[in-house]
Amino acid sequence: MKLSFANADLSLLILRICAGGVMLPHGAQKLLGMFNGGGYKATMSYFTGTMKLPWLVAFLVIIAEFFGSAFLVLGFGARICALALIAVMIGAIVTTCYKNGFFMNWYGNQQGEGYEYHLLIIGILAAITVSGAGKYSLDNLF
Repeated sequence: MKLSFANADLSLLILRICAGGVMLPHGAQKLLGMFNGGGYKATMSYFTGTMKLPWLVAFLVIIAEFFGSAFLVLGFGARICALALIAVMIGAIVTTCYKNGFFMNWYGNQQGEGYEYHLLIIGILAAITVSGAGKYSLDNLF
């Protein structure tokens, strides 16, 4: 069935809002301490101390999650932001989630969350990387 209002630009807007809207609160936790997050100092301490990430990588993860997500929603530098967030999600899988298996921890019987959410976000971000932000974006204005 062909819908008269369906178009790729509207689909890209929906994908950007969904991906950025889901990722932005995680960035706000890490940078600002919102939503019961630790904030910048605690997150940097955890990333560099507990996880042994290099300072620059830890900093870029926080910046990408917060600003990359916000810019993605606006469609500003969407391809670059999507690529940066793909890197963050791959990093989360490799450093944390792969050992917990595929599934999210719905029943609390795993050590932590699996990587299914991360793969879903990577797929959405890959579509944005390939197609760009679409007509309904700041990228389209420039």
